[in-house]
Amino acid sequence: MHFLQLTDLHIKRPGRLAYRRVDSAAYLARCAAHILAQPQKPDAIVLTGDLVDAGAPEEYAHLRAVLAPLDAAGIRMLPVLGNHDGREAARAAFADWLAPIPAAAQDPHALQYWTDIGDVRLIVLDTLDTGHPGGRLGVQRLDWLADALAQQTQRPTVIAMHHPPFATGIRHMDVQSLAEEDIAPLAQIVRAAGNVDRILCGHLHRSIDVRFAGTVASTCPSPAHQVALDLDPDGEPGFVMEPPAYKVHTWVPGQGLVSHLAYVGEFDGPHPFFEADGRLID
Repeated sequence: MHFLQLTDLHIKRPGRLAYRRVDSAAYLARCAAHILAQPQKPDAIVLTGDLVDAGAPEEYAHLRAVLAPLDAAGIRMLPVLGNHDGREAARAAFADWLAPIPAAAQDPHALQYWTDIGDVRLIVLDTLDTGHPGGRLGVQRLDWLADALAQQTQRPTVIAMHHPPFATGIRHMDVQSLAEEDIAPLAQIVRAAGNVDRILCGHLHRSIDVRFAGTVASTCPSPAHQVALDLDPDGEPGFVMEPPAYKVHTWVPGQGLVSHLAYVGEFDGPHPFFEADGRLID
């Protein structure tokens, strides 16, 4: 079993560029084609937030149009909200994606839910704090998480959320991450559960891994632009057009989740290591 993580798509209305520079829809279309060209079809795609740029219905309609080839291929889509998303517009846009998930597995107040992907349970958290770039969970959403984890204490679980619950050293992003008052209670719930194999986050437009509450928390690159890697506390916020990418998470029984970074593009290869007779090519 394997699933993909795509994040920070930042789709705008047709004809509009993100930050007046990035054709995020074209980058996403290229990413979708790359996914469909791979030798194995994923069991699901988890979209970890900032799926559109301003939370507008027109943007979600454009997003769905760009993702239509993946939909047509029968790949299951599991959306997560980020700070650029709009909760009600997203609910309407993704109604068909969420419809197979039983009401008992969904939070009636936030866009949170749990579902199974093969041997793994996925719990999606809603960190959207409308009108603010940083994320919040608060008591109600954290209580829902504790209840969701209690539903199945033996199944290995992956939590997906947009705002990472850790500092990265990129200061202008750290000040708009998950609110500090939510981090300790989240860690307590995760540690107490004991079966959380991974916490998958977006928001940073980079691949970052951190030990957190007895597990590993990570972020993922964007299929479009990436946040500049600048660890100067006084560094200016900015983005770079580093190679677009996504993550491939595969479940290895008896071991756990293994994560790969997949770059989007056309690259020379693959080339053989061995001759036809089995000798190593020198």
